[in-house]
Amino acid sequence: MTISEWLKHARDRLTETGCPDPDIDARWIAEDGLGMTRQALVFEGDRAIPQSRLYQLEAMLDRRAAGEPVQYILGAADFMGLRFHVDESVLIPRQDTETLVEAALIDLRQRPGSPALLDLCCGSGCVGLSLASLAPHARVTLADISPQALEVARANEKALGVKAELKQGDLFAGLGRERFDVIAANPPYIPTGDLQALQREVRFEPTLALDGGADGLDFYRRIAGEAAGHMNPGGALFAEVGIGQAQSVLSLFKAHLPCVEAGTIKDLNGIERVVFGKIME
Repeated sequence: MTISEWLKHARDRLTETGCPDPDIDARWIAEDGLGMTRQALVFEGDRAIPQSRLYQLEAMLDRRAAGEPVQYILGAADFMGLRFHVDESVLIPRQDTETLVEAALIDLRQRPGSPALLDLCCGSGCVGLSLASLAPHARVTLADISPQALEVARANEKALGVKAELKQGDLFAGLGRERFDVIAANPPYIPTGDLQALQREVRFEPTLALDGGADGLDFYRRIAGEAAGHMNPGGALFAEVGIGQAQSVLSLFKAHLPCVEAGTIKDLNGIERVVFGKIME
């Protein structure tokens, strides 16, 4: 079977199984399994695939056809121009979350010295480690309740060549009395009752990182109630939220934080994606 023939076979199979992006996923699998670039797949499409490589490609295709996200199959996801290792213990980084990174980055770049940044509910570390790369003057801490997620974050820290402190605990529990100038949080925010209706690919991701309680706001209530005790004067809190949650989370921030400024930030689709609160100097 040639490369072009396998790509058509893969696209057809993924289309039949309801894959939302069969062309892209087939190409990604081929690029990874054959160690070729997108351009090489086109220019060398008539080349025969060795049998050993064909077995590998088919095994990967079987996993994708069963609904497993292609990022888990490849063990990698791109985010903020960087490549992150991912596995089933962490959420797959999404473009929506780049809005959170960009908001925190603007704030960090306005702070002199070595501002302290906390990536709360860090998962793969994509938020905090992207900021460590883009704002190297910052001192970065990653925190998560999952030891397995922190192992992934540690691997990404080493692979990206940046520095971060990793702390394990439930929200702020592992941080002692540490305080930060900027907190960026992407907590679980899917209402429990909505989990089973999620796209099949999302259901492969860890429930621990998705389930936000009955209304999806459990973690925002806790963050709003506890964050001030971990923020330096003049500090800022940025949190990613789900669709339709921004105003409720904004009300929580205003009610529990000594905010001098609070508001929302829209993503590229015009959705209120980030809620922020800045506290008194």
